[in-house]
Amino acid sequence: MLKGFRDFILRGNVVDLAVAVILGAAFNAIVASLVGDVLNPIIAATVGKPDFSAVVLNIGSGHIKIGNFFNAAISFLIVASVVYFAIVLPLNTLLAKLKKPEPAAPPATKTCPECLSEIPLAARRCAHCAQPVA
Repeated sequence: MLKGFRDFILRGNVVDLAVAVILGAAFNAIVASLVGDVLNPIIAATVGKPDFSAVVLNIGSGHIKIGNFFNAAISFLIVASVVYFAIVLPLNTLLAKLKKPEPAAPPATKTCPECLSEIPLAARRCAHCAQPVA
């Protein structure tokens, strides 16, 4: 039982996934700092508010903090764009260059010269018009 668990943990894809989660958490801290320390002061300089978290909708006695959602959405868009442009796009380009074109498969049928229907290559007579095929 423990041997199976050890084999599962030491698989390459499990270790890769653990590394990806750790790097993702570290990258999230960088993006949060970028949004909080760089983008929000720019917003404060142009709009006069410290960041989007000051945007609140008051409905009755409830407070909907839509500005916090805007901050999270900006963080998500930054992470998604970096992942796409720094990882996905270069990897797809590399894989497209490395992928060998598959050779075209030989045709499995031929055309009957009399009735122009498709028949198997090994056929000596057409199944539709019964003419001999060379």
